[in-house]
Amino acid sequence: MDRFQVQGGTRLEGEITVNGAKNAALPIMAAALMGTSTSRIKGVPELRDIRTMSAILEELGVRVERTADRALEITPEDESRCEAPYKLVSQMRGSICVLGPLVARRRRARVSLPGGCVIGVRPIDLHLKGVRALGAALALNDGYVEAKAKRLAGAEVYLGGPFGSTALGTCNLMMAACLAEGQTVIECAACEPEIVDLATFLNKMGANIKGAGSHRIVIHGVDELRGAEHQVIPDRIEAGTFMAAAAITRGRMTLRGLRTEHLSAVADTLRNIGVSVEPEGRACRVSAEDDLRATDVVALPYPGVPTDLQAQLSALLATVDGISVVTDKVFPDRFMHVAELNRMGAQIRKEGPSVIIAGRSNLLGAEVMASDLRASAALLLAAIAAQGTTTIHRVYHIDRGYERIEGRLNQLGAKIERTEED
Repeated sequence: MDRFQVQGGTRLEGEITVNGAKNAALPIMAAALMGTSTSRIKGVPELRDIRTMSAILEELGVRVERTADRALEITPEDESRCEAPYKLVSQMRGSICVLGPLVARRRRARVSLPGGCVIGVRPIDLHLKGVRALGAALALNDGYVEAKAKRLAGAEVYLGGPFGSTALGTCNLMMAACLAEGQTVIECAACEPEIVDLATFLNKMGANIKGAGSHRIVIHGVDELRGAEHQVIPDRIEAGTFMAAAAITRGRMTLRGLRTEHLSAVADTLRNIGVSVEPEGRACRVSAEDDLRATDVVALPYPGVPTDLQAQLSALLATVDGISVVTDKVFPDRFMHVAELNRMGAQIRKEGPSVIIAGRSNLLGAEVMASDLRASAALLLAAIAAQGTTTIHRVYHIDRGYERIEGRLNQLGAKIERTEED
């Protein structure tokens, strides 16, 4: 198991290119198993979660090969294999996305209940509701979801939950509906850019999907999907993390290869703090000085501030004089980073789905423990800005969503060393 040792107090400056979006690539990889031929997915980052999904697809009789130009070629070969095992699915919540494609294409599925980051209750009841509405017979046995259907049939499905729409649930239902007989209408669908990217890929495969990106998606089922070629969209969460990194170190950074329209709420929040955010086509310049100010932040479904950036923004606000309030209305318990930031001298108090942050000028190096993917990113940003040395344990979490992040940040002036735990 690895750890990061970070010498803090550095200012990040330079250019960095944003990688392809993990949260777009994972459901697209799952969708590729419905094709009758090879799909070529370009711009897929080299991440632990991507390797896990590749292993799941291989368990399902799909050949996955990475090419020299950072593409994945995905070829379904053995369609008799329909079980996604616990040893793999337990590592990553996104693996539940194989449920819809399996039952739609192969008429049956046996998928372990998913794992992933410990960030609060994340049930899959809306996934099951959607697949069941299309006519699948479902059962839960020994920790597995078992689904069967002769052929799915279109239906109208409302996917709203207690905290809004579900992105992964929308993906699962949309994929399953592509091969269902008749028309499916998803009401209260998630609107994230990753949903639009998946729909674009499915339409290239021969699906008939309209309305992706809105709360109402209409899918007309087809008899067959073929393989397709697709470029994954840039990772807005990685981009937002780097923007926060520039701000927390009072640095200056140019991000390239991103889509600034996917980050409007984040850019607005940073500007409220006093950070300069200047979009220039597919690039963006971010810079910050010492005169930042406190603000309130609410994490919401897209197009709001992403819950996946809540921890990073909390770390930033811990370095800004004044009182800030950060509320997460997507995952109200997603605050496991708070105790670790407080070990570094932050003054943060949790109150229900919110934290109250009494910002201060300097954080201090300490030994901290990463609890999940985005908490790891928040601790790393705090460590770069802090005075002294910080050791971050269990950094395997960060490898799930950021490709070689320490090397990329070191090129901007950070001092991060990856070492093995004693």
